[in-house]
Amino acid sequence: MSGSVIRLKPFYYIHVLDNNANVTTVETGPQTFTVMDHQTVVLKETPMIIVPPRNYCIISNPVSRDSDRNVITDSHGQVKLRHGDEEIRFEQDPFPLYPGEQLYGKVSPLQVVAPLTALKLRAIRDFTEAKISYKAGDEWLFYGPGTYFPRVEVQVVEIVRATIIGPNQALRLRAKKEVTDRRGVNRQTGEEWIIKDEGAYIPDVNEEIVKTESAVILTDKKALQLRATRTFVDTYGIERKAGEEWLITVAKAEKHIPDVYESVVGEVSITTLNSRQYAVVLDPVDTKTKKQQLGTRLLIKGPHSFFLQPGERLEAGIQDVHVLDSEEALLLRAREGFKDGNTDRAPGDRWMIYGPGDYVPPVEVEIIEKRRAIPLDENEGIYVRDMKTGRVRAVTGSVYMLTSYEELWDKELPPVVEDLLQTDADQSSGIKHSSTSGPRVKSRLVTYRIPHNSAVQIYDYKAKKARVTFGPDLIMLGPDEQFTVLNLSGNTPKTPKILNVLALLLGPRFSTDVVIVETSDHARLSLKLSYNWFFEIDKKNQDQAALLFSVPDFIGDFCKAIASRVRGSVASQSFDHFHKYSADLIRKAVFGADEAGNIRNRFHFKSNNLIITNIDIQSVEPVDQRTRDALQKSVQLAIEITTKSQEATARHEAERREQEAKGRLERQKIDDEAEAEKARKNLLSLQAASAAVESTGTASAEAKARAEAAKIEGESNVTNAKLKAEAQSTKASVQLKILQNEQQTEISHKKAWNTLEIKKADELAGIEASKFKSIVDAIGAETLKKISQAGPEMQAKLLSGLGLKSFMITDGNHPINLFNTAAGLIGNNMSGKGNNEW
Repeated sequence: MSGSVIRLKPFYYIHVLDNNANVTTVETGPQTFTVMDHQTVVLKETPMIIVPPRNYCIISNPVSRDSDRNVITDSHGQVKLRHGDEEIRFEQDPFPLYPGEQLYGKVSPLQVVAPLTALKLRAIRDFTEAKISYKAGDEWLFYGPGTYFPRVEVQVVEIVRATIIGPNQALRLRAKKEVTDRRGVNRQTGEEWIIKDEGAYIPDVNEEIVKTESAVILTDKKALQLRATRTFVDTYGIERKAGEEWLITVAKAEKHIPDVYESVVGEVSITTLNSRQYAVVLDPVDTKTKKQQLGTRLLIKGPHSFFLQPGERLEAGIQDVHVLDSEEALLLRAREGFKDGNTDRAPGDRWMIYGPGDYVPPVEVEIIEKRRAIPLDENEGIYVRDMKTGRVRAVTGSVYMLTSYEELWDKELPPVVEDLLQTDADQSSGIKHSSTSGPRVKSRLVTYRIPHNSAVQIYDYKAKKARVTFGPDLIMLGPDEQFTVLNLSGNTPKTPKILNVLALLLGPRFSTDVVIVETSDHARLSLKLSYNWFFEIDKKNQDQAALLFSVPDFIGDFCKAIASRVRGSVASQSFDHFHKYSADLIRKAVFGADEAGNIRNRFHFKSNNLIITNIDIQSVEPVDQRTRDALQKSVQLAIEITTKSQEATARHEAERREQEAKGRLERQKIDDEAEAEKARKNLLSLQAASAAVESTGTASAEAKARAEAAKIEGESNVTNAKLKAEAQSTKASVQLKILQNEQQTEISHKKAWNTLEIKKADELAGIEASKFKSIVDAIGAETLKKISQAGPEMQAKLLSGLGLKSFMITDGNHPINLFNTAAGLIGNNMSGKGNNEW
């Protein structure tokens, strides 16, 4: 571009290189610059940097300036640059960039720091500002609201926003390093503290927010339990030891924000006692020394409300005052020695408090149990044990209250007796019927209702003797008495120890057993025998009564004895003989025969006075299969023979009855044919008479029918004519009536329409008249007069302005007779001034 001319506009600049001196200079506009041969334009026309108000820019490699802000050059005239450095320039006149300078980024607005925010700044090099020296790495805050003017020595780390501390809130802060907080308190690294001032809080650069603490609202019914994590002085000026626990109630503050060294254990609800309640506090806290008295107990009676202090607990919770009626009492025991009114109580003493009344036990007294007087009928009782002597006695038939050294004694019974007391067993069938429900109360007197005609044996282990009681009766066991249980055989065939019974039925009863016997010809048979038995005994004689229970299993014994006699008798008889005389043989074997050879009717067991009165053979079945098959074949053959005989007899009887029936049938046929012939004769005579009557009646009937038909036809024609005439008359009258109604309706419509048209015309005329009158009234008479006069007056003025006094306008197509008009004009003119005026 040598030899060229460059016209620089205002606020533009170029860089020109002097090739001789190798120096680059800046030329700014407005000017006309001629490029010499030794000069080269290295930067074409470029607009200057414009920094508006409240903006800034960053210049890399800025030029060096002296104290007067003048650019420093070297000996060759080249500007000196601060290479690698930056310079921030704010609002000023447009300026060019010197050779080597560069615009970093673009012109940017200054950063405005909003209220409740701050800029966290960090020094990246050492510098001094407002007599404050900053070292590289120092951090501080620039608080808003305000405009931040950046420096090259300072780096903006982040924007810190204020945390709002609301009502009932606080901030927990932690020191990042040693710092002095806003209250002037020196904080060590890692130390935490609480800020409770409401409002916005911006933490310092050396502070960090741990969390926001919310206050716990305390009421009359709620307290806060705290624990100290280290020794410190709390908000209320009380020194707290590490691990100590305490309560904050509404008496101290309505709300509480836990301190940094306070750990919230939980919320404690108030304990409220009404006038009929009390509570025992274990390990209570002394209200004066605030120390916990371990191992002690404190009684609090209602009405009262209190908070349980840390470490305190209620014994058995809130308890109701013991209200006793006249039949109740409390059994008490002394925990420790104390004076009860005028009585000295030693530890372990027992005594009773009787109703009616209420009772609250002091802390030295333990309530063992609440007792009630036990009402007992004559047939009811309880077992009472004296705790001092150990003696057990039965109390019956009165209302009894246990004394302080008495207790109910549980009478233990064998499990089999417990089961038998709950059920009633039938020795002969083995069926058990439930008699009571629910388990037995062991302290209650054991009673047993003896059934009718039965006996129960009771053994007294203390007196070592037994007694037998006959039913019906009620037994009440003493403390040392037990039932005698009989183990009887049961089922069929009899099996030992199937039935356990308390009451021995005296009979008469029956038992069934199966006995296997073998005849002399080795035929084995199964006999099912049923025995009737009873006990023959004098109930007033205890010696005889004791014999009843001398044989534990009398059923098994007598069944075995009878089976032995039966087997011995059958063994000497053949099968055929036994089959024919089985009943007599068995009865004789069991009962025996007298001197006359007659079979006796009873079998007496002297050991227990058991009498067998009868034996019934229910079934006899062979045991051996071959014998059973042979017996079955013989029976089947006898049955078959009997069946065939009965069939032959029945067949003969059937044939005889069939022949008799056939004879009666033939005779009946002959009688029926004779009767049929008689009936046919009567029928023919009746047919002949009917034919004669039919021929005569047909002719007369036809004549009568034709006459009746003609008469009916004539009458129907007359009736039709009358009906048609009536129909025509009715139709004509209806049409006339319809026409009259249509005409009347049309006339009424016309009248109504004309009336409406007249009314409409009247109303329109009235409206037009009212409208015209309203217009006239609105315009006014003077205005109408002036309007009517305005046209002629204007014309007159126009003509007078033109100098015309009269004229006539015509289109020339229609001639006008002007003779008379002219004469008139001429006459008038002549009689006037005599001048022609057009």
